[in-house]
Amino acid sequence: MKLLGISGTIIGSKTLAVVEKVVELARQYDPRIETEILDLKRFDVQFCDGRHPSTYEGDTKKVIDMVSSADSYIIGTPIFQASLSGALKNLFDLVPPSVFRNKVIGFIATGGTYQHYLVIENQLKPIAGYFRAYIAPDYVYVHTDHFNQNNEIIDDDIKWRMANLAKEVVHMSKVLAPLGKL
Repeated sequence: MKLLGISGTIIGSKTLAVVEKVVELARQYDPRIETEILDLKRFDVQFCDGRHPSTYEGDTKKVIDMVSSADSYIIGTPIFQASLSGALKNLFDLVPPSVFRNKVIGFIATGGTYQHYLVIENQLKPIAGYFRAYIAPDYVYVHTDHFNQNNEIIDDDIKWRMANLAKEVVHMSKVLAPLGKL
């Protein structure tokens, strides 16, 4: 089983820090899983222009291939203007919806207000539903106040939620694995 952590932003470092930590916790929970991190900052991804995904080249093709080869996902986004990042939305537009079908997605969001957690409920979960993905019931929303100066989580409740999300995604992925993927 391959778990892909996606940091869906091209700026900042908090979202990546949380995604990396949850993926690390998943690997601790089950050392047999293969993990990889997709940090959109490190790729020059083209804007989706409606063409077939197989026609993209370079970094855009690499990113589409990384997402397509995964069996489950931890997807993180900062919240900008009460919405997911444009970089993550572009990724969702580039990857065929069938890639996510019957795969487990766990969501993470970071933001500066305590109300922004609603973006997970009102935007990210419906997108995953459209993809026909399985959605982990728990998610992690991390406010700026939950980090120290080194972008480390200092809130014990958030640490517990991150560990729980990691366990949920790993467990659900094993139980709900499409036939032939066990």
